[in-house]
Amino acid sequence: MSGKPVIQIRNLVKFYGDFQALRGISFDVHAGEILGLLGPNGAGKSTTMKILTSYISATSGSITVEGIDLFKDPIKIREMIGYLPESTPLYTDMLVYDYLMYVAAMRGIDKKTADARIWELAGKVGIKEKIAKGVNTLSKGYRQRVGLAQALIHKPKILILDEPTSGLDPNQIVEIRNVIKDLGKDHTIILSTHILPEVRQTCNRIVIINLGEKVIDGTMDEVEGRQTNDHRLVVGVATNSKDAATLRGELGSVNGITEVSLGAYAKLPTEHHTFELRANRDARPDIWNWAKKDGHTLVELSRKARDLENIFQELTIGR
Repeated sequence: MSGKPVIQIRNLVKFYGDFQALRGISFDVHAGEILGLLGPNGAGKSTTMKILTSYISATSGSITVEGIDLFKDPIKIREMIGYLPESTPLYTDMLVYDYLMYVAAMRGIDKKTADARIWELAGKVGIKEKIAKGVNTLSKGYRQRVGLAQALIHKPKILILDEPTSGLDPNQIVEIRNVIKDLGKDHTIILSTHILPEVRQTCNRIVIINLGEKVIDGTMDEVEGRQTNDHRLVVGVATNSKDAATLRGELGSVNGITEVSLGAYAKLPTEHHTFELRANRDARPDIWNWAKKDGHTLVELSRKARDLENIFQELTIGR
């Protein structure tokens, strides 16, 4: 993305006693991005969020927000950031309206301005019909919406959302996801999660961290298209060539092929045999030459897309 980053994180390190939670993490966040911060439980996501919101301090490293040093002027940074932690910070004995008015007062917003802002946000996050209800009567999905409203009450430029759909049912997840995507039109958002479908549906860039280290950073297309030694191929050969077992054996002898299995629909009546291959290189030219040399008719030869789940496991398991 072009332009100067809104947030610059450099060599962030955090120790809790002898335990090192972050090991020199660096990344940028640009205006208008919805950045997904991914990692397994314990990877360092929440620690990064808490440092960025100046809730806790870093052991070393630097963070600037629009050129302002977070560690030198944390109050100024807090004015620019709206934060929804994993445990939604609500007072359950208050009415929704009173709670949001209380948050506005803590932000130094006068009552008239706060009232207008609360009704504006109630429409934006979908809580108008709940505004006079007690917080304790709300479902978890609506509590998340109220949490989003409190994070937005002071019109921050940046939203930081820590596991915003954790514990929600599928319908509530879709609702909150749509709210976040809509908020992304006017805010820069960092969304921390370990739920991979959430990232695909919501974010336009991802950073994956594991054991306190950044392991990948890029757009969804860049991450899923990254180079790997584990190539997945799909090959279809016309049934008038040879039987499936013979073709499977021949494909297994092609240079670079490490594994051959029958495709998911290979046992159904079709006009071709389908195989799924794994290779340690892009073996498509060799497969083409094999088919041409032996007179086989290829009806399909393609790379099988590596999804985010595969990449996440590759980068975080066994490291």
